Amino acid sequence: MTDKLVDWAMRLQSLAQAGLTYGKDNFDLERYQEIRDISAEMMAEKAGLPIEKVKNLFCNEIGYQTPKIATRAAIFKDNKMLLVQESDGLWSIPGGWCEVNLSVKENVIKEIKEEAGIDITVEKLIAIHDSNKHYKGMYPYGISTVFFLCKPTGGTFKENDETIASDYFALDDLPKLSEDKGSREQVEMCFKAYQDPYWEAEFK
Repeated sequence: MTDKLVDWAMRLQSLAQAGLTYGKDNFDLERYQEIRDISAEMMAEKAGLPIEKVKNLFCNEIGYQTPKIATRAAIFKDNKMLLVQESDGLWSIPGGWCEVNLSVKENVIKEIKEEAGIDITVEKLIAIHDSNKHYKGMYPYGISTVFFLCKPTGGTFKENDETIASDYFALDDLPKLSEDKGSREQVEMCFKAYQDPYWEAEFK
């Protein structure tokens, strides 16, 4: 899954961002900015996107670069797992980016209420995955996705800005998945965690 050009561009961008954050010498700062611009050009060339769009996505932060955090909730009923359908017709494990003012637990509760319309209790940590090691596509930044086993306690689905449907699915009857928001491998992992009372969280 690793693309060397994307990986090199990400590493150059990260080094340049750190240099711009901690550098003091004006000439060095100019060099770090040039390295950052080159990394954006590499990413734009690879993705076939306009350079300004890539800079907005790829070079829009300051400070030491760290991975973005996302949460996903594995919710089960009658040995079936809850998935939500997005506007493109694909299905995903409900969840999303972490808000700066919320813990990962608070965030997954909020996201499930927004996307699936239900209230949950968070029961167990299933895994923390480096998304670039688990998804087909490469992101221009690191992502750590935190998967939780959760229990539904109430509520009903309402169509919203993010999702158009929600339903429970058996492992042998999964719909077409949005691979960057919970791959089949990760859905299978969630089923295993649900079925195993002694499940130990994965970190990979």
